[in-house]
Amino acid sequence: MNAFAPPPAIESPCIRLCRMDPAHGLCEGCGRTAAEIGGWLAMSGEQRRAVMADLPRRLTSLEGPA
Repeated sequence: MNAFAPPPAIESPCIRLCRMDPAHGLCEGCGRTAAEIGGWLAMSGEQRRAVMADLPRRLTSLEGPA
């Protein structure tokens, strides 16, 4: 690997089910906010990892009480 090559990009969690939940302000498909979706390419790897780490919790919150 080239020492000057950029680090590998973190792929988008988009699953092409783009529908915003108005009560939570999250995409029902991936769990991101509209701002996160729009700014994904401009985010640092650290920012993307932080979002990715929180997505399971967010998606669970969209499911509501079990």
